[in-house]
Amino acid sequence: MRSIGELARASGLTVSALRFYDAAGVLVPARVDPATGYRWYADDQVAPARLVAGLRRIGLPVAEIARAVRAEPSVVHRLLDAHLGQLADGLAQARREVTRIRRLLADDQPLLATRLVLTGSELSAAVDAVRFAVGTDPTLPGLAGVLLEVTEEEVRLVATDRHRLAVATAGATVQGPGVRALLPVAAVDRLRRLAGDAGAGEVRLTLIGRQVVVDVTGSRMRATTLTDDFPDYHALLPAATGGPARRVPIDAPWLVDALRSGTPAVTRKHAGSHLPVTVLGLGGPDEVRLLGPDELADDRTGRAGTELRVGVNGGYLLDALHAAGGPRLVLELDGPVTPLAIRRPDDPAAFSILMPIRL
Repeated sequence: MRSIGELARASGLTVSALRFYDAAGVLVPARVDPATGYRWYADDQVAPARLVAGLRRIGLPVAEIARAVRAEPSVVHRLLDAHLGQLADGLAQARREVTRIRRLLADDQPLLATRLVLTGSELSAAVDAVRFAVGTDPTLPGLAGVLLEVTEEEVRLVATDRHRLAVATAGATVQGPGVRALLPVAAVDRLRRLAGDAGAGEVRLTLIGRQVVVDVTGSRMRATTLTDDFPDYHALLPAATGGPARRVPIDAPWLVDALRSGTPAVTRKHAGSHLPVTVLGLGGPDEVRLLGPDELADDRTGRAGTELRVGVNGGYLLDALHAAGGPRLVLELDGPVTPLAIRRPDDPAAFSILMPIRL
């Protein structure tokens, strides 16, 4: 038999916690001395006590702890999964509340304007490089726009629909603090028209609070930014992942023609539908080709000999190639299940990323 102090040391529970779980009927002593009231526990109660200690540390309610102590392991696993789901929901809610609190604090501060001056042609090119990746899912309103990230010397434009990500930058003369603004897609399209009209002339942007004012000679546009949170995309940037394992130059017009005329190699079932998958075969350092259905053997690793195979959405790849522009582009990749990047060799700050489809 073990005293309450010995069980406390063996289990990680405090003596007071053991007394509490005794009173709650969760962990009842094997014997209580009728004269002294001392609690004594059997050796086979150490494991349940350690289980209680762990469940207590993750915040499981007492009623659920009592159930877990008496349940089969499969039941305990289900309790843990449900509890983790509740914790995740609570964390998401806490993050939303923190965002609201920060906005309230920001509303109490005097608004500082950030002003940018850049050429219409450079802004047009940046919008064209990311516009195709804007999300259209009504359940994800935070993706239905283009993020503007303003630093001391440039503005970065970012768009994503979760399946692809596009990033571009434009040099600018900046006055004021750095700022992030999520511009709705309708405003982005109006901005693109104004920038196109300006050509090599100046476009002036003023960002203050949630308002964006765009001035081009003879025209002015106003827009209100979205309040939804844009996802943290920085972890997907090539520099953040240590750089690509492979950089393969490609002839963009050839690949566009091949994608338009080629037959998708395989199909994959997703959300009840069969979706076509285009498979790129990468052999030598400068070799890229589209694989047909007859060329694909039963290869579950994505590799056949020395050739690396990558599955992508062919339509998405076409969009990325058109947005990148230029006859010579570079594919950057690490393997069949890591993001595929498309980049212009003359502009390292502009690129798009496609999520691969597991083969």
